[in-house]
Amino acid sequence: MSSVKYIAADFGASSGRIMLAEMDQSIRLKEIHRFPNHQILNLGHYQWDLLSLFHELKTGLSKIANAVHCEIAGIGVDTWGVDFGFVGRNNIILGNPYCYRDSRSQGMMESAFKKFSRTGIYSATGIQFMALNSVYQLLSMVESGHPVLDAAETLLFMPDLFHFLMTGERKSEYSIASTSQLLNAQSRQWDKDIFETLNLPVHLMADIVDSGTVIGNLRQEIREETGLAVKQVIAPASHDTAAAVAAVPASDKNSWAYLSSGTWSLLGVELQEPLINADTLERNYTNEGGVHGTIRFLKNVTGMWLMEECRRKWQKDGNNSYESLLNEADQSPPFQSLLNVDDPDFMNPPDMVSTIQAFCRRSNQPVPETRGQIIRAILESLALRYRQVIEDINHLQGKPIEILHVVGGGSQNAMLNQFTADASGVPVIAGPVEATALGNVITQAIAAGQLESIQQGRELIARAIPVQHFQPLTTERWDEANHRYQDIMNQ
Repeated sequence: MSSVKYIAADFGASSGRIMLAEMDQSIRLKEIHRFPNHQILNLGHYQWDLLSLFHELKTGLSKIANAVHCEIAGIGVDTWGVDFGFVGRNNIILGNPYCYRDSRSQGMMESAFKKFSRTGIYSATGIQFMALNSVYQLLSMVESGHPVLDAAETLLFMPDLFHFLMTGERKSEYSIASTSQLLNAQSRQWDKDIFETLNLPVHLMADIVDSGTVIGNLRQEIREETGLAVKQVIAPASHDTAAAVAAVPASDKNSWAYLSSGTWSLLGVELQEPLINADTLERNYTNEGGVHGTIRFLKNVTGMWLMEECRRKWQKDGNNSYESLLNEADQSPPFQSLLNVDDPDFMNPPDMVSTIQAFCRRSNQPVPETRGQIIRAILESLALRYRQVIEDINHLQGKPIEILHVVGGGSQNAMLNQFTADASGVPVIAGPVEATALGNVITQAIAAGQLESIQQGRELIARAIPVQHFQPLTTERWDEANHRYQDIMNQ
């Protein structure tokens, strides 16, 4: 296999990276450019600075052009899900996309259910109900008469917007489109009944393309500005979780699950068909699109967001590194306080530390005071939430999960990995950290003809990227803690 280079542009809700990959008999990743991403409060609403992020993308391309003097086989963008923007006449971007943590979609689920039943929406889409879903964001714009809808020609999700800015083509990649709760899970096209019943503008929706579709050529002005020679822009698995799952170094010999661990925790299994029934509706599980026609059956769980926000609060206190906070957590007593990490109060509070303390006070638990106590409460609660989700999936799919693959930035958190193994009783394999970029790249490589299948890409990653193993140890203590945790969840 000859050496070929690809670019993975990976935009997260808190930071972005431009990665250069070289693939032959192995695969090597190099981070070329990293930059922060912030939700910006603008006139009472949280938005993303799209053009600033696009500038960072081009900065990364320029750095690659200066370092690598050969043609790049492909470039693809992946981002977080649900958020979108609009393109108007003459290819004009109409404002900045709203952030999923903005309050505009509050109350929109209830408004939708007055017109279209909860069961009907779920039967069509198979998507977990969350107020941040695209359908409720769009419904809020329709009900408020947002003026951008009158000027818009096309709605594009975040990675689709970047692909548009690079090529001028307006397409929606399947995995990112599936996060919207606007896509029919069976036909894998926009669900016209939802659009008609909720009076949503279906004429704004772009054609859906599969992951691994060549979108087009990099625009000449970007080639000239950056000096980069790229053969083609390829839509990878454009939802970051879909890309991360594509890179799970799993063997088909075991029944395995994945946990994409970052700001959000997405825990689930890979299926060939949607799993939609009364039980999955009651437990609120989602069926999102994966690579090459697969389904990511999963639960969205609030992840490292709580810890990230506490770190931000403690910035002025000096050393707030992950290492120092985990050391303090290790020295703190176990199971002092437990949290419902998905409580709505944790969605976007002005002060995460005081919100956690208020939750403990309200649920009649000891109030954590030190940094170590707070971090330990977050990590233990996450592990117990993962246990609950694993038990649910075992029941829903009718067979037990034998191995849990943890990928993404959270896979570096050895304390949480061990807690997860102990709480669930399932062995944990942690890594790769850069699963999203790796999945982005192998999807491009299949489109370019360098790889034959996702499984071949997974085997390549398994050989190239080291992982860590965590075996369940102190499961009895976690069984006891789980009884308390369930009482807290039921409150």
